[in-house]
Amino acid sequence: MMNADSYNDMLAAVQTFHDKHDLSGTGGEDLAYRVALMAEELGEISACITRGRPGDMLAEECADLLILLLGTALAADFDLRDAFWGKIGKLSTREARMIDGRVRVSEFGDN
Repeated sequence: MMNADSYNDMLAAVQTFHDKHDLSGTGGEDLAYRVALMAEELGEISACITRGRPGDMLAEECADLLILLLGTALAADFDLRDAFWGKIGKLSTREARMIDGRVRVSEFGDN
């Protein structure tokens, strides 16, 4: 039985999708192609926000991007969960700055 809160179950569902459509054998796991797909999804997310689309449409586009990110982790053979926890750990130690009236937490070159 699938657990909707389980990262492993989400990853397994994406792997099943990749297998069903033979993405590894038909260019669907090519990383440059996946970057293009992610850029397309970011454009759709942007369109939802700038055009005032309802939240459920934004959620669907974000889910598309998440599925692509999970699939990219599979295709590139890295553990996205480990990468997430490593990155959030680094981010949590950084100071925030206000830049043009908005907060930014980044690795600034002058540190």
